[in-house]
Amino acid sequence: MTDSTDRPGRLLKAPENFISPDGVRTVFGQARQGRRDFIRQAFAAAAAGGGALAGQQALAQANPVPADGGDSNILNLPAHSTGLGKGVATDGYGMPSSFERNVQRRTSPGLTQTTQSSVSFAPLQSLFGIVTPSGLHFERHHQGWWDVDPSKHRLMINGSDNRIVSKPLVFTMDELMRLPSVSRFHFIECGANTGMEWGNVAVPTCQYSHGMLSCSEFTGVPLKTLLDMAGVDYKRGRFVLAEGADGSSMTRTIPMDMVESGEVFVAYGQNGEMLRPENGYPLRLVVPGVQGVSWVKYLRRIEVGDQPWATKDEAVHYIDLMPGGQHRQYTSTQECKSVITSPSGGQVLLDKGFYAVTGLAWSGRGKVTRVDVSADGGRNWKTAQLQGPVMDKCLTRFSLPWAWDGKPSLLQSRAMDSTGYVQPTYQQTRAVRGTRSIYHNNSIQTWLVQESGEVKNVQLT
Repeated sequence: MTDSTDRPGRLLKAPENFISPDGVRTVFGQARQGRRDFIRQAFAAAAAGGGALAGQQALAQANPVPADGGDSNILNLPAHSTGLGKGVATDGYGMPSSFERNVQRRTSPGLTQTTQSSVSFAPLQSLFGIVTPSGLHFERHHQGWWDVDPSKHRLMINGSDNRIVSKPLVFTMDELMRLPSVSRFHFIECGANTGMEWGNVAVPTCQYSHGMLSCSEFTGVPLKTLLDMAGVDYKRGRFVLAEGADGSSMTRTIPMDMVESGEVFVAYGQNGEMLRPENGYPLRLVVPGVQGVSWVKYLRRIEVGDQPWATKDEAVHYIDLMPGGQHRQYTSTQECKSVITSPSGGQVLLDKGFYAVTGLAWSGRGKVTRVDVSADGGRNWKTAQLQGPVMDKCLTRFSLPWAWDGKPSLLQSRAMDSTGYVQPTYQQTRAVRGTRSIYHNNSIQTWLVQESGEVKNVQLT
């Protein structure tokens, strides 16, 4: 995060670090006044008898002589203001500006032995609003990704016996896309997001600590619509098994209660276009509020049964290690959580003054109702503004004006959701979960702003 030495924050003399909207307007008003004064002084000098000479001096200050020795009396416009730009794109798909090349997903070298079973992290610190561009959506693969031919892909609906599913069906993509669809915004978070931080600080930036998180508008068909067509007996069939078509044959149990609510759907669209191959093209399951591994990609089969399947990725993996050697299974819901994305680890504040503390909050159990922000490690809190829209099981952007006085500061955010749940501290989480777990870490994140302006990842004990 950058700031220039003439930013209005330098003029702020407020006694409190967090400032009101009126304070923000005052600060920026002072800065604009300074620029207007320069213009007024130039014209006043000309009117008072300085004439053309004073005007020329003012113009020279505002419009320095170019390096090629051009005439300072002529406004020197950049090439893009005088020349002919590029024509309509011929490659058919728009790309970001070349000046944004540094905004990209990043891997963690050495995290896994192969890239086919690894992770790429979304650059949360560089994003705005709540929607993650499809090309920056985090990745988690168990045996690599595929670009599956949609004309050959099929989705089967069957039951563990014919009393549960009376009419097993097989759908083509064309048949699925003819059915009435829904479009909803939801976050998806890997159960292992922030998992490296359980025992101690392990990574330097927000991208690596929280970047297995994204949010998109997904489009598809409610799973219940397909189960109804297959003649499911909902009294007998209380669970569904979702199976993927990739080499790992990812399989996950989903409670029927979630399906009957209408929330779960099979998606082919993401952010207005078809899913990307690395995100499950041409079909994936969307299970709002539940860890990403249950959002099975390359979805090829839904089986309905009367009990959980206890597959390897829910009986051995994606479990919560507990103190004493026991572990918890089927703890799939992503609890209320938040993170300040700016200022955050790896960024640098170049000067004292005004900043907008901003970040993301989310809950797998409903809406985010409040986010508090602290600049002193949790001793004092101030409620942040939630930027609309605020939706169920979706990322919510929050922000709060902050005046940095140049002293060390400990920035934290604490989210609350519509169930009344409050995001815990690391001390509270570890008192129940210990330090040996991997999954479902939703503890409060702390960023240390040092006197140098550098921001570091720290944990308070």
